[in-house]
Amino acid sequence: MSKDELVCVGAISGAYGVKGEVRIKSFCATPEDIEAYSPLTDETGKRSFSLAIVHSVKNGFVVRIAEVATKEEADALKGVTLHAHRDQLPSLPDDEFYHADLVGLTVVDTGGTELGRVKSVQNHGAADLLEVALPDSSATVLLPFTKVAVPTVDLASGRIVADPPEGLWP
Repeated sequence: MSKDELVCVGAISGAYGVKGEVRIKSFCATPEDIEAYSPLTDETGKRSFSLAIVHSVKNGFVVRIAEVATKEEADALKGVTLHAHRDQLPSLPDDEFYHADLVGLTVVDTGGTELGRVKSVQNHGAADLLEVALPDSSATVLLPFTKVAVPTVDLASGRIVADPPEGLWP
């Protein structure tokens, strides 16, 4: 299975209680939709997890995973990312994107000069930010993922046209 066929929809943040239940954080636009994509896999696609939401908790859900019966098994899953097959996910409107589709895209300015590559997509509460790795450097810049700062996303050509705010780029 190709890695491109999998989209990260959540992560296991640790054990909950002593009966093998785990806490998960959902990355879905509607957080409880993560259950509908079950069974989910790890990032390799080799391990499968059938989940059922037990109840919500701060920043996520408590879920029962059919394959996990003990607290020790649940503890061992902490940090595992949960992935759905792309064909399980809804198609998006033209101006929305799955984070997985943005990572790796080349970022150019409106004049065509390469600014870097998208390393990750982050959200610290206000809005999405593209973490852009600068060419030939380990440094990164956080670019607001707004229509003003990122007027064009062209998945077919693998690039983003950015008009970053003044002073953002070194």
